[in-house]
Amino acid sequence: MPIAEKSPPCYIENRLLSLDFFRGLTMFLLIAGTTKLFKHMVDPSLEGTVIFMIGQQFQHAQWEGLRFWDLVQPFFMFIAGVAIPLSVKKRTDKGASRGQILKHTCMRSLALLFFGIMLVSIGAGEITLRYQNVLCQLAFTYLVTMLLIRRSVTTQIIVSISVIFLSDLTYQLFPVGGFNLPYVADQNFGAWVDMLISGQFSSGHWVSFNAIPTTAHTMWGALAGALIISDRAWQQKLKILIGAGLVLLVIGYGLSPFIPIIKRICTSTFVLTSGGWCLITLAISYWLIDIKGTGNWPRFFAIVGSNSLFIYLFAHVGGSDLIYRIVLPISRLLFSWISETAALVTNGLATWLLLWYLCYWLFKRKIFIKV
Repeated sequence: MPIAEKSPPCYIENRLLSLDFFRGLTMFLLIAGTTKLFKHMVDPSLEGTVIFMIGQQFQHAQWEGLRFWDLVQPFFMFIAGVAIPLSVKKRTDKGASRGQILKHTCMRSLALLFFGIMLVSIGAGEITLRYQNVLCQLAFTYLVTMLLIRRSVTTQIIVSISVIFLSDLTYQLFPVGGFNLPYVADQNFGAWVDMLISGQFSSGHWVSFNAIPTTAHTMWGALAGALIISDRAWQQKLKILIGAGLVLLVIGYGLSPFIPIIKRICTSTFVLTSGGWCLITLAISYWLIDIKGTGNWPRFFAIVGSNSLFIYLFAHVGGSDLIYRIVLPISRLLFSWISETAALVTNGLATWLLLWYLCYWLFKRKIFIKV
């Protein structure tokens, strides 16, 4: 397909094709984290192999640093923002008033918060008010972004930058006895907030307060989505997306000697660098899929994105574990002659693909579960 000189019809029936791909890819990666595949890839028996090195990139940095897996959650928050201008336009075109859109926004935020709390509570066996997971975080960032969506671009940018650096200043300056080491696990302001809310720390040093700085990811996604569906030429859109992404990367990495890149508490440098990668990844997806055209392969990932909430919840409430246990005897029968690790890695991969097939089965039957 030849590259158009002017802005192409980048969305059909209010669906941005590159967004479908990006969302599906992100969800495909998120559900992979429930299959034990990446855990088996870093088995000590594989140390020194390519599989082990790839597997390391699919583990979160233990504290300071940035690995590929640390970008998946920002991708999720960002693409939720990209979808907002399309959703607002679609509802407005159907005659929905601002009040109706606001009501839908509040109801959706409450639903996301409910599902997020229930995910934690199912594992704990009782209602547990902990807000570190991605659905609880999105409930907040989505609401804030929707409330600001009609403000000027300048206002949205100022707010997004403000929440990042005000969060960092709070970590450094807020006087909390025993929690005054801003970049030390469980001894920072975010940990204090969690102790205040639920009386306990997260096992992985994640903090609920992350919802504040990561709001920038969703707001930047909304700005990027509005840009892409605007009347600007596609060349200009790409320049803005890539240019903004590079600026964020330069600032984020440039400040990292002073403010460490720590995903688990969403430091400003983490939000800036991950936000930069979000913008650049969207730009590449937009160019490959909406501008250049790349055949049907993006559909593989878009199928997962079509039922993103369902497959995320299904995988995390035990669906992945059930499939894993069903397939495990077959994997051991076929591959244990190589090694137990080979059988387990294969089993994780098979579980991952079966989760995809479940999405495909729903897609073919036009069953879409949304809030």
